[in-house]
Amino acid sequence: MTDMDGKRKTIARDITWLSFNARVLQEAADPSVPLRERIKFLGIFSNNMDEFFRVRVATLKRMIEFGGKKVKINMHLEASPEKILEEIMIRVLRQQHEFNRIWEMLLGDLKKEKIFLINEKQLSREQKLFVKQFFEEEVRVNTIPLMIEQIPQLPYLRDKSLYLAVLMSRKSADFSRKYSLIEIPAKAVGRFIQLPSPEGEKHIILLEDIIRFNLPSIFSYFGYEKFESWIFKLTKDAEIDIDNDVSTTIIQKIEKGVKNRRKGKPVRFVYEKEMDAALLEFLMRRLNLTSKDNLIPGGRIHNFRHFMDFPDVFSKKSSRKKPFQHPLLAGTSRVTDVILDQDIMLHFPYHSFNPVIDILREAAIDKDVVSIKITAYRLASNSKIINALINAVRNGKEVTVMMELRARFEEEANLEWKEKLEEEGVRVLIGIPNMKVHAKCCIIRKRVNNRTIQYGFVSTGNLNESTAKIYGDHCLLTAHRGIMADINRVFLYLEKYKTSPDILKGCKSLIPCPGTLRRELIKLINQEIRAAKKKKPSGITLKMNSLSDEMLIEKLYEAARSGVPVKLIVRGIFSMYSESKKFKTPIQAISIVDEYLEHARVFLFHNGGKEKVYISSADWMVRNLDHRVEITCPVYDADIRKVLKNMLSIQLNDNVKARILDNHLQNEYVRSTGKKIRSQVEQYIYLQSKRSKQQVADEAARISTPNPIEQ
Repeated sequence: MTDMDGKRKTIARDITWLSFNARVLQEAADPSVPLRERIKFLGIFSNNMDEFFRVRVATLKRMIEFGGKKVKINMHLEASPEKILEEIMIRVLRQQHEFNRIWEMLLGDLKKEKIFLINEKQLSREQKLFVKQFFEEEVRVNTIPLMIEQIPQLPYLRDKSLYLAVLMSRKSADFSRKYSLIEIPAKAVGRFIQLPSPEGEKHIILLEDIIRFNLPSIFSYFGYEKFESWIFKLTKDAEIDIDNDVSTTIIQKIEKGVKNRRKGKPVRFVYEKEMDAALLEFLMRRLNLTSKDNLIPGGRIHNFRHFMDFPDVFSKKSSRKKPFQHPLLAGTSRVTDVILDQDIMLHFPYHSFNPVIDILREAAIDKDVVSIKITAYRLASNSKIINALINAVRNGKEVTVMMELRARFEEEANLEWKEKLEEEGVRVLIGIPNMKVHAKCCIIRKRVNNRTIQYGFVSTGNLNESTAKIYGDHCLLTAHRGIMADINRVFLYLEKYKTSPDILKGCKSLIPCPGTLRRELIKLINQEIRAAKKKKPSGITLKMNSLSDEMLIEKLYEAARSGVPVKLIVRGIFSMYSESKKFKTPIQAISIVDEYLEHARVFLFHNGGKEKVYISSADWMVRNLDHRVEITCPVYDADIRKVLKNMLSIQLNDNVKARILDNHLQNEYVRSTGKKIRSQVEQYIYLQSKRSKQQVADEAARISTPNPIEQ
């Protein structure tokens, strides 16, 4: 792979994403990480890979199917989709080998803790009785064998589900064979079942092994004596193809698209490598698979995404701390009163998410509140945000919710939320054609003595109390007039985009997408370039999830060539080359993968000593900048700017969980002598230090035994 001094200017997006998932795999291999968390990281890796195949690989395969000969993947290099897929598969198989190695290592570590994952052939007499009874009481009603040889067309096989392919035969006649498929009902029953165990030990069996043990009972009708079985799973194309039929509403299109996922073509077939060759060939033929369809032989256990829910049977519990109340909100009975007086920045998951819910609950019962407008992208399954909004409309408030129906893999849930909200009298906006609404914001309007007061919040992350416990995000609670005026413009744009498409151009505080953010970022970078060329202080510090926009990458290259110190913290996709002999000042580029998912976007520019700091919902990707409604919000409060700057500094000095983002995707850890700095731990300590001793004591009294936050 050549560097940016040669032909290439950027790294292919899909390849750098695989490098990110390799960092997740590194966490599973790290012996300093608690064992349960390491197993969860294997689950996260597996789930990430499933989605990668469902979306990115499926897109490349569709390009091939539609005859796309070449696709532009960076500034100076074009490659055929076949070539990209070939490189993807090389890396995927390499990572799968590493995954298997780590899993074998973790099995050894489980044994050291007297935790045993046993199969149907290792059961004691007592455990066999338990497994038989458990199957009869919990599993049989959820188990429907498919006799696939006698069905003209193979029935629909669910994406993300796990299947047991069964071969039945008789000892006296090997040629008498019958095939069947059984879907493993993990969602209904659970994947892990704890067995009666010897004292001091914990024995766990997987649901598919319980079914394997009971195969003679399931198929007793046929009179077969020999049963063999192998696990497999399919990954299907998850893209929603929404046509431009103007007679079809967007809701109907989404519903149609979700249903079409059931028909999605397989893009990956993962199976036990010991599977009977004739049965494998039969399945491939019935599924219309060929050797080019990402056939991946694997071990006995698949769908490791379930391992994110591995039972908590460990003696060593998580040391993860509980979120605490922001010091400016401690002791107050009304969050709203504090926000009307000053800006507050919540830093999740260190700070509690409750103030966000409290603002809405207070507004719901405040007699002076007239209206609430809010965006929704990914919500908790039992959303307290939604409950507060429903309470508000029942109390006579005008409530408007921008519900993004196309949030990937949340479409069905968001359609259900839409119906529920509308039943309660909430006005639901459903977005703009060909553009997702990814901005996270809220505005509350109240009338007091014939005067309008507006307040609300802008967030880098979803308004989701569940993910706020594990996602690193920032949420600005504010009554700043300029910010509130621009949030009003955002909602006006969402309501009247057909007749007034230029409304967002009137924003004076917020920098919105689409159409504006890239241009403004280029201006800010150019200002730093001019300062560096004049030998004046300059600097750019950026934190985001993904960086792949070619125009902005080229501007960062120009800044580095001009001598601007460029510091980057990018969790995921990183298409930029960070090393070049032409850079006057070396670029510092790191990625942090740790207990919490780094999700915040923060942009800091030196600006001649008058630093400009922004939080944003937008990554530096074409999809965010050009095809989504996003908000980038300036931080006006000097104290909040200082806190954000210090938090960035802590992360840039991480020498425990930070990896170097280099030109060769090696994911080497940052190592330095001196004090070990694990930024997520240090940030917690830093934010804790801003609380008074009394606040800490009061909270300790309320929470005598903190429970670990579940991932």
